[in-house]
Amino acid sequence: MDFINQDIILFFDQRQTLLPLYEAFAGKMAARFPDTKTKVQKTQITFSNRHVYACISFLRAKKKAELPASYFVLTLGLPYPLESGRVAAKTEPYPGRWTTHIVISEMSDLDEELFAWVEQAYIFSEKK
Repeated sequence: MDFINQDIILFFDQRQTLLPLYEAFAGKMAARFPDTKTKVQKTQITFSNRHVYACISFLRAKKKAELPASYFVLTLGLPYPLESGRVAAKTEPYPGRWTTHIVISEMSDLDEELFAWVEQAYIFSEKK
C-alpha cells in the first residue's frame, strides 16, 4: 500500500530521501493502528485516535553535531518518562503527561521497541 500523497510529498519537499523511511513507518502505523487518522500540517504530521498520540517533524531534538545527516523526529505523548538511550529529549508539560522525542534516521529504527512505545502513547491518548 502506498502511504505517500501530494501533502506528504510537499511536507518532505527538502528531504525527499526520507520518503521511503516515512512510508515504512506509516505502513507499520496503519497495520498496527488501523483507526488512526493522519493529518499533514506545515510543520508536522499528526497521528490521532481520540486525541493526537504521535507526530512526525524535523524538530532539532539534539545538538546539531549529535544528529544524523538525514532524520525525522517521532514525538510521543506518554504517561511516564521514557528511559532509553534512544530518547533525544523529554519534558513533562503537564503533570502525568510526558512529551518524548525520538530521532528516526534508518529502517532499523522502526523496530518492535519503538512500536511498543507508540502503542503506549496510543493507549494513553484513548484514556484522556
